[in-house]
Amino acid sequence: MDDKNLMENILLLEKGVCDLYMHGSIESSTQNIHQAFKTALNESLTMQDTIYDQMAAKGWYPTEQVEQSKVEQVKQKFSMQ
Repeated sequence: MDDKNLMENILLLEKGVCDLYMHGSIESSTQNIHQAFKTALNESLTMQDTIYDQMAAKGWYPTEQVEQSKVEQVKQKFSMQ
């Protein structure tokens, strides 16, 4: 497995962890449990951001600019609903 695939796998795992922590926070029954999940979620989001930054710096997570007209079309579409 090369470095790019390894980083992609780590990022996917971290996204899954964030999802679990978010739901744990939402569903928690006490303030202590809520705070524990919230803290874990914030730490995981920070790790996810770091992983993304490293991948983007190496060109492994390419993004593209969207034309402003397409953004406006989507905004119009959803504002009518």
